[in-house]
Amino acid sequence: MTQLARLAVFCGSSDGVQPEYRAAARLLGASLAVRGIGVVYGGAAIGLMGALADAALEAGGEVIGVLPRHLAAREIAHAGLSRLELVDTMHERKARMAELADGFVALPGGLGTLEELFEIWTWGQLGLHRKPLGLLDVAGYYAPLVRLVDDMVAQGFVRAGHRAMLQVAGDADGLLESLLRYQPVETRKWLDAADLGPREPR
Repeated sequence: MTQLARLAVFCGSSDGVQPEYRAAARLLGASLAVRGIGVVYGGAAIGLMGALADAALEAGGEVIGVLPRHLAAREIAHAGLSRLELVDTMHERKARMAELADGFVALPGGLGTLEELFEIWTWGQLGLHRKPLGLLDVAGYYAPLVRLVDDMVAQGFVRAGHRAMLQVAGDADGLLESLLRYQPVETRKWLDAADLGPREPR
């Protein structure tokens, strides 16, 4: 089984319109704390980010926030974390979160959450890490995205092995079990001549 000392969680700095989103963030935070898995997240006190952190802290968990200085006021830095690290850029934030974490999960969120999810997924595709990656599909929020990625596989732009790097579940405990059982995918990023099929003779 994969060892998860800390899990990086990407999620929105707003609550979204469905109450299920905030409830799922709180449940994930509490579940991680109960399992002794620390939380690494974006460091804000608002939205799903704040709900996740508060629930983990209330359950006695470790919560580390990583927040760019220019967002400390806008996103309202969480004052009660186990540790808050301030960095200079968004790039540093993502790199530091990846360094601190043994795996990654995306909750519902907006453009920033998608950017974090796809960047860390791409890093895995390129062999820069072998850590598990999960998508918590709360109330079907990510169903259209999953369909799009599956179609990208069907259209030949994403390898099936790279698609398999993303674990998808609708509940926190089910997703965590998938991450703990995850076996790194061994697959190449680049096509070679064998992948292109037979060629016409010249």
